[in-house]
Amino acid sequence: MINVAVLGYGTIGAGVVKVLQTNANSIEKKAGERIQVKRILDLRDFPGDPNADKVVHDYKEIQEDEDIQVVVECMGGVEPAYTFVKTALLQGRSVATSNKELVAKHGAELISIAEEKKCNFLFEASVGGGIPIIRPLNECLTADVIEEISGILNGTTNYMLTKMEAEGVSFEEALKEAQEKGYAELHPEADVEGYDACRKIAILTSLAYGKQLDFEDIHTEGITNITAEDIRYAQKMKKSIKLLGKSWTKEGKLYAMVCPFLLDNDHPLAGVKDVFNAIFVHGNMVDDVMFYGKGAGSLPTASAVAADVVECVKHKGRHLPIVWEQEKLSLDDFGGFERKYFVRMPADTSVEVIKGAFGAVEMIRLDDVSEKAFVTDSMTEYEYQKAADSIGNVINMIRLD
Repeated sequence: MINVAVLGYGTIGAGVVKVLQTNANSIEKKAGERIQVKRILDLRDFPGDPNADKVVHDYKEIQEDEDIQVVVECMGGVEPAYTFVKTALLQGRSVATSNKELVAKHGAELISIAEEKKCNFLFEASVGGGIPIIRPLNECLTADVIEEISGILNGTTNYMLTKMEAEGVSFEEALKEAQEKGYAELHPEADVEGYDACRKIAILTSLAYGKQLDFEDIHTEGITNITAEDIRYAQKMKKSIKLLGKSWTKEGKLYAMVCPFLLDNDHPLAGVKDVFNAIFVHGNMVDDVMFYGKGAGSLPTASAVAADVVECVKHKGRHLPIVWEQEKLSLDDFGGFERKYFVRMPADTSVEVIKGAFGAVEMIRLDDVSEKAFVTDSMTEYEYQKAADSIGNVINMIRLD
């Protein structure tokens, strides 16, 4: 019998308990031992809940319980999750977590402690919810040099962009509906400003290159400036707007960013709709692979956490190697990277002035919108910014991928 403690009995924590209890017989066959949830840490009480008798309010009760062998962290945030997880690992207890903030900030350190203590720190659910991506990067693609990771990593923003595209609604209307359906929080900044996707691409990049990429170093933009007019222009160009987390190498330089991109409609990520996530990986030998599924939600995420618990039990007393050193990865300045840009300017901006600043451009027109909109030729971020600054009055800009 393996006893598990679950930290946090919210949406994900409750889901993990449900998965471990509902599928107990199947999980036992795969893990080789019966797995039992012994304690649940939460500040609240849950009268009437079938697991109410397992709830404790003080982590010390778990820390001092010698029967606990695996800790599941579903609290979210960095503290007190970091302190609790580090304490568990130092005691030689394996940890499974869905907490992308914790993993992005302290993943390398916690993996190192797990290695030293011959236990495991596993975090499959921290990126992509129920989509398997961490283990494939760590195990299945180790023979490849990863040259690009590009993903729709946030279901809330993808749902909103899908609504805007399908129904022509505004950003504000799409956000309101996402909140009504429970996809977006009352304070949705982490989603709509790109912070959630930023932490996730930091984790994936750290795994792909084996060193720590600090999410604070990644240029991040959200979707708050995307309008119904932008969506209509995209449709005119037979493209889709997606919020992507990206990291890539070119000529030995590593780049990373999170921002909206215009994708051709035949791009594999363009067809990913609603709350679904997808992660596109390009390796120098495997070429292109894509991982797709529900990137959020109680049970899909809980399923991935429970699978990590099974791995912890199957490999009890043995550390599963994860190459993620604490040495910091340095990003190159993406200002020198070339791409095309879709730009909107006021109607009174002359085409001659635009061409004088940007060179050759392709003008894009909507019959009932009085603007100057165009796509530039390939130019660096620096060159784009210099041209935009020389004219001023840019209504919006979206990069092409």
